[in-house]
Amino acid sequence: MTSTRTRALEAAVDLLGTEGLRALTHARVDERAGLPKGSTSNHFRTRAALLTGVVDWIAASESEAIGSELRLGSADEFVDAMCALFDYITRLNRVRTTARLILFLEGSHDPVLREALSRGREAMETTATAALAELGAPNPREAARAIAAASEGMILHRIARHDDVDPRPTYELLLKVALAG
Repeated sequence: MTSTRTRALEAAVDLLGTEGLRALTHARVDERAGLPKGSTSNHFRTRAALLTGVVDWIAASESEAIGSELRLGSADEFVDAMCALFDYITRLNRVRTTARLILFLEGSHDPVLREALSRGREAMETTATAALAELGAPNPREAARAIAAASEGMILHRIARHDDVDPRPTYELLLKVALAG
C-alpha cells in the first residue's frame, strides 16, 4: 500500500503538471490524493517544504527509474540511451516533467528550491560524466554539462511548444564534438 506521504507527493506533482503552481495548496493535494484534510500538512508543514519535497521526490523516483549508471559500450548506445531517456521524460512522464519545469522557474527566486533542483541535476551530470569518460571524452564533465543543457532546451520545447523534434541529430552532434575534444 502506498504511504500517505507518497500519495501526497504524487498528487502534488499531478496538480503542478496539469494545473500549475497556483493550484498547489495543501488542501488541493489532500483532495487530489483522496486523503483526509490536513494529511499533506502533517508531512510538509509549509508550502516551501512541500515544494522541496516534490523536487526531491521527482529526483529520487527518476533516478530509481533511470538508474545511476549508464553502462554503454559505444557512442551509438549512448545516443540510443539519451533518446530513450528523452522520450521517457517527455512522453511517459510528461506531467512530471511539466511539474519540474514549473519548479525550475520557481527556483529562480527561491534559493532553497534552487538548491534542491541543483542536487537532481548534479546526480544526472555525474552519471553522464562517468559514461562519457568511459567512451573516451577528453573533457567528460563539460561534455555532460553541454548535453544536459541541450537536453533541457529540447525538453522545454517539447513540453511547452509541443515540438515533436527528433533529439537524435542533436545528441549525435554533441557526442561527436565531445569525443573529438
